[in-house]
Amino acid sequence: MKTPSARNVPALLQALHQEGYTGTVRVSGSPGGTIHLRDGLIGAIETPGAPTATSTLLASGRIDDDAWLAACAAEPDADRLDLHLAAAGLIGAAELEVVCTAAVFDGAFAMSLSPPGGWELTERQPTLLARPGVEPRPLAEETTRRMALLTGLWGPAGELARVRPEPVTGRGTPESDGRLTRRHRALVESVNGRRTPRDMAFAQGRGLYAVMLDLIRLESLQAVRWETRTAPDTRPSTAPRHPQGQSASDEPPPRAGPLPRRRPGGGSPTGDLGAKDG
Repeated sequence: MKTPSARNVPALLQALHQEGYTGTVRVSGSPGGTIHLRDGLIGAIETPGAPTATSTLLASGRIDDDAWLAACAAEPDADRLDLHLAAAGLIGAAELEVVCTAAVFDGAFAMSLSPPGGWELTERQPTLLARPGVEPRPLAEETTRRMALLTGLWGPAGELARVRPEPVTGRGTPESDGRLTRRHRALVESVNGRRTPRDMAFAQGRGLYAVMLDLIRLESLQAVRWETRTAPDTRPSTAPRHPQGQSASDEPPPRAGPLPRRRPGGGSPTGDLGAKDG
């Protein structure tokens, strides 16, 4: 295969796209992640940094646990699970496509928040897929756009991902006088001074990027507060993986994302998941 000498992961994914590759790219790092390709298109990204489509469906309550387990038993090939979920009437095909595609973009964004590690190619691993899949170039471009937007609104996105907001209480606050939307109220209710944006995303079944945008808005409304800048924190995440929470339908529509660089000849990656090479 010609792709192991790619300069970075965006270039690798573009080469795999041109080859029509089906398989898995494992990216090490913190958080790192697994990128699933089918016929050169990115069908799923799984990372500890953001909810997957499965996490979103279960945590939001869009599909309950018993129905999910029954569906998995009826269709053991996870690559075809989306077709079974829609055929069984558990979720509409269009809604499922939105959820799965949004999870791809959110996963790429989450992986770009910290310096990447190395990568390796492995065999196909069945997983819940976005259909038909996402091309690498728009994914990289959208992640770059998201990073730039957050930086312009607040500051370094990697620092924002580590904040642990606490609620602002008392008379005259946006929540007390009814100025918050339902989605914003639910997010404020999950703020406790210990949870990071990632924790809240997992708890509510929402995208990490959307949660971070909402937290910026809530801080500007003085509904939540945190230290303006944070140091790296090694405390464990407090997010339950499948609690009940806000509907995934509150998410803004996805667009695209960054991925790590790799030096020619198998050296360590030197960049992020953004659209800088190709």
